[in-house]
Amino acid sequence: MSTAEVDISRTKAWLMAARPQTLPAAAAPVIVATGLAIHEGVFAPLPALMAFVGAALIQIGTNFANDYYDAVKGADTEDREGFTRVTQSGLISPEQVKLATILTFALAILTGTYLVYVGGVPILVIGLVSVFCGWAYTGGPYPLGYHGLGDLFVFVFFGIVAVMGTYYVQAAAAMPTEPLITTIPEGTVTREAFIASLPVAAISTAIIVVNNIRDLATDAEAGKRTLAVRLGYRWSRVEYVSLLALAYVTPLWFWLVEGVGRSVLLPLVSLPYALAIAQTVCTRSDGEALNPALEGTGKLLAIYAALFAVGVIL
Repeated sequence: MSTAEVDISRTKAWLMAARPQTLPAAAAPVIVATGLAIHEGVFAPLPALMAFVGAALIQIGTNFANDYYDAVKGADTEDREGFTRVTQSGLISPEQVKLATILTFALAILTGTYLVYVGGVPILVIGLVSVFCGWAYTGGPYPLGYHGLGDLFVFVFFGIVAVMGTYYVQAAAAMPTEPLITTIPEGTVTREAFIASLPVAAISTAIIVVNNIRDLATDAEAGKRTLAVRLGYRWSRVEYVSLLALAYVTPLWFWLVEGVGRSVLLPLVSLPYALAIAQTVCTRSDGEALNPALEGTGKLLAIYAALFAVGVIL
């Protein structure tokens, strides 16, 4: 353990484990879904807030699980160029990180009880599957991230499911339905919500792509077969650029096909920032360059989501 790591306070160590820089991945779906809900006249503030709390807890729980399982399975080594992992570095004991993982996922389930009351059985199923997959990302007998399925998990659960689920609970709360419904009410799952989820899914997945490109060499040595390890540098970069392209095509679809006003094109303002990050990702593989690119992609997600929501509302 380095002298710098010895000097890190307990509170800072836990913040490092929680990785607050990843929280845009939890906030962005709620921002986009809420903007769409306001546009459609079904905005419900309390369900939106609780959806964010639940998503944030699942994100943090996934981060704890990732920190713990990558350490105990030997995927995290001293050669890794990413941000400090508290389990591998010895800042926090494996037992404590594992307990924090369990408690955080338990809090997510507890938070979800209100959303289940509003959205019924569909939300119960979505919530439990999301928590399970958050744990299974690096845990369990077949960890998703170790078998090239991490990108798909993020795209589906932190993008499509998160946006459509947040829109669903707001629309369900705004409708005269009974609590604990067992079916999906008409108008709560829409094509517009699905399309609006795609940019969030794309940029959220792009965050994982940067992370995996940076760790490609050490992951391959440790036997962690991420999609980046399977694809290699070239095609992983193609994946990153393709995900950004999907994000920036979506506002054009809303304008040209869905008939939403030109203000929906507001996210295009962030395109120069996205191109600057993409240039780094496509030309560098070292942590010195890709750690800032990773944080930059997270910021891009937050900026894009805010611009998209404002554009849809206007």
